[in-house]
Parts: sequence; structure tokens; C-alpha cells
Amino acid sequence: MPRLVPFRLAAACALALILVLSVGGSATAVTATNPSPQLRVVGKGGKVLAETSVATSGKVSVKTSPKANCLGRGTGGSGRSVKVKGGTALGVLARASKSTAALKPLLLTDHFLSEFGLGLCGIGNSKATSKLSWYLKVNHKNPNRGGETVKVKPGDEVLWALEPFPYPEELSLVAPFSAHPGVPFEVTVYSYDDRGKKKPAAGATVTGASGPTDASGHAMVTLSAEATLVARLGKDIPSNGAFVLMCQPNGACPVS
Repeated sequence: MPRLVPFRLAAACALALILVLSVGGSATAVTATNPSPQLRVVGKGGKVLAETSVATSGKVSVKTSPKANCLGRGTGGSGRSVKVKGGTALGVLARASKSTAALKPLLLTDHFLSEFGLGLCGIGNSKATSKLSWYLKVNHKNPNRGGETVKVKPGDEVLWALEPFPYPEELSLVAPFSAHPGVPFEVTVYSYDDRGKKKPAAGATVTGASGPTDASGHAMVTLSAEATLVARLGKDIPSNGAFVLMCQPNGACPVS
């Protein structure tokens, strides 16, 4: 989101996108064929704080904080607990924070609750500033709404990333489920813009790759043991982690 000078104007501009409305909701059933949403949180400096599946059932209670003052002096939270809908982008984050240490604490403010809803200032040690704000994408697209109003379905991909405006592109890595030790295999890296438009990402580095990706986003990777691959490119948001298992000496390979 734009950052204007002075900071008070920046905060007003930030408010439009990082405020998340607090509303009630119902549970979402999750089965083996109806997987949970996938949450990825990228903090300051491109550090991945969490990448996990999260159930969407029920409401989640979260406590607001006086330290959540990223929107300006005097805009911190009251310290009261509030409930958020589980089947939303904010609800998924709030539920994951209950069991993931790197996501604690969530810094939420209810200072603007009556007008706009809850405001998200911090996740773990990563906090919004006059230059950085929490960027939300669902299925690689910016919904341009507060996270508490954005419903998520089983199988959706939810990304929260602390980034400057204009927001960078998001990387996505496609890799095989398994590979043979010492045998090169191909991976592909894509980038998504704010609207979710996809294109090959040239020049990206990938864990274990012999070189950067080509114009088609392809690179060759060789592993000796199972590993989680990640793609990075400049200031773009790092890719999802792609875990690759190793085939057995007898040639048997794990299947997805």
C-alpha cells in the first residue's frame, strides 16, 4: 500500500488494507478429499515463519494488544479478547498462532473496531512499520479486503507477508514428489503479480540447483538426501517449500 509522508498520512493509507473486520461465522468441514487451507507466513527479511495446513472450524479467540500501534500513536489495542471467524484469512492465521511459536504473539488492535474492525500490526517478531505492512494473498491473488472478510475454502493457499509497497511478486515452486539420489531432476519456478497473473520466473535460485532458472522458469536440481526446496529471486516473496523425498536403493520411490 502507498506510504505517504508524514507518518500519520501513511497510517491512514495503510488502514484501508491491513484492517480486518471482526464478524461471526460457521464451521467448515474438512475431510481427506477436502483438505484444509494451506497457510504460509513470511516475516521481515523474507524469513518464513510458518507453512502449514490449518483447520477452519469454529471461531478463534484472540487478544488485542496495546502494543499494536502501527497505525500511529494512541491506536493500540484495548487488551480485550475478541473472536474471529475460523474460515477466513485472519481466522486461519489466528488458529495457527495457537500452536506455532514463530507466530506468537499476534499484535491486533481494536482501536478502529466500530468503524473498520481489527487491525493487524505484528506476527511474532515481525511488525508493521511506516514502510512495511502485512500483504495478504489468497490463491496468489490480492483480495484487496481485510483478512477477516476474506473467506477461505479447503485447499486454498493463504499467504501473509510483511512487505513494502508497491508489493513485490510472489514466487511459486513446482517440484517432483520424489527423486533418485544423485540424479538430476527438473523444477519450475513461477511468479505471481498482485492480480494473480502467472509467468515463468527467470533467474531464480533454487535449493540444490546447478544454476538459476532459465527463461521458462526451469532449473535442474540434484540431491543426495531428502530436502525442502525453496526458490528466491531478488526482493520477491520466497516460494513455498517443496519437500522432495528420496527413492530407495532398490529403486522403489514414494508416491504422493
